[in-house]
Amino acid sequence: LKAREAERAALEDLEALEARLAGVADALDRIQRGQGASESETARLIDRRAVLLQGGEHRERLLGQLRQRLSALEGEEAERQALWETLAKEREGVQKRRDEARRGREEAAEILGGIVERRRMIELRLRAIRKELADLEEQPADPLELVELRDIETRARATLDAVRIHIEALRVRQIRLREVAGEAGRELEAARAREAHLRATLDEAKQNLANLAVEETEIRLRLERVCEDLARFSDATERQAMAADRPELSGGVDPTRRADELALELEKMGPINPLAAEEYSNLDERHTHISDQLGDLEASRDEVRKVVAALDQEIEGLFMVAFAEVGKNYQEFFSILFPGGSGALELTDPSKPLETGLEIKAQPMGKKVSRLSLLSGGERSLAALAFLFAVFKARPSPFYILDEVEAALDDANLRRFLRLVDEFRGSAQLLIVTHQQQTMESADVLYGVTMEPGGSSQALTKRMDEVKLEV
Repeated sequence: LKAREAERAALEDLEALEARLAGVADALDRIQRGQGASESETARLIDRRAVLLQGGEHRERLLGQLRQRLSALEGEEAERQALWETLAKEREGVQKRRDEARRGREEAAEILGGIVERRRMIELRLRAIRKELADLEEQPADPLELVELRDIETRARATLDAVRIHIEALRVRQIRLREVAGEAGRELEAARAREAHLRATLDEAKQNLANLAVEETEIRLRLERVCEDLARFSDATERQAMAADRPELSGGVDPTRRADELALELEKMGPINPLAAEEYSNLDERHTHISDQLGDLEASRDEVRKVVAALDQEIEGLFMVAFAEVGKNYQEFFSILFPGGSGALELTDPSKPLETGLEIKAQPMGKKVSRLSLLSGGERSLAALAFLFAVFKARPSPFYILDEVEAALDDANLRRFLRLVDEFRGSAQLLIVTHQQQTMESADVLYGVTMEPGGSSQALTKRMDEVKLEV
């Protein structure tokens, strides 16, 4: 058992060492890839410096063009603002004229209402007068009253004609005011449409101005970042970079397009690691340390393998001794359970005792078959008992517990099983759980559980030698 535990611990140590060895190899591979990446990064930085020097002049020209466009847009903004103010003034004038026309129309409506009311009153008065005249005509007329009445009628007719003339003038004025109001409304609608158009144009100009401001800010930030990269990686200022010689390009290559392609490649590469050299130095030192540890681990692995080989050899020897002893006992007990029969234990691969399987052969007398699967249930039970007791005898124990192992046996085979039990009676204690009467008769002590009617269960113990004396 200790040898197996030592073997298991040695195997675990060996697996741990192999895992650490794989980790060290992986770390070494990453270090080598990191070294290659650092060299590629250095070359890329050199190319990037050339590209940045080339693109500085182009960005400066672009910035000047944007400033010119910004100045032009600011002038257009001033013109649009002046036009907007003029339109606002015209709108106020149209609104004022419209308000005056509305007030005039309201005044004319009031005057017309008053005149209509006066006309109605005069007509009522005229009907009353005509009625009175009719009444007076029926009565004897007074010449003085007739003269007075004619005078009143003349003045009333003159007043009525004046009112009619005034009403006609008011109607003409009302028509003219309506025409003025309609013209003012049309002018107001046109002014509103023009206002909407100018507002849309102004919003578009403001949006363009905001976009240009954002673009100018981006270009300024990119220019500052380029200057910082020049100072960090090339130790040069903007003037020095602009004064540097322009790198030579192969024929037919557009510098602007080439700069855009290189900028795209830079974005794909990701940010630069300024600590790559320091990390490489640390990784190289770690690689050296891990290499030393790897040598120690390989030496330890060789020692562990030697120990494992020695343990395997010892375990193999112990296994073969135990196998031979169990096989001898199996043949002995099989001959007891199967008189005239033969049984044996064989290894499926004798060349590898620690990896082989075990084949149990059982051939009762009068049968040619030796495979357990072709035997009856009782025969398989007896073969299993023979192997079990063979192991018991090879590795004895103070006591054994068997739970109804003889349940499938008939009387003849049961007697043979009890003969096998008698072989162990003098060297060990056997506790057998059984329902077989013959097994109970061969026991030294019986333990049982019983329950009387209406009572509780009780445990009983009976020694068989006392029963024999009583008999």
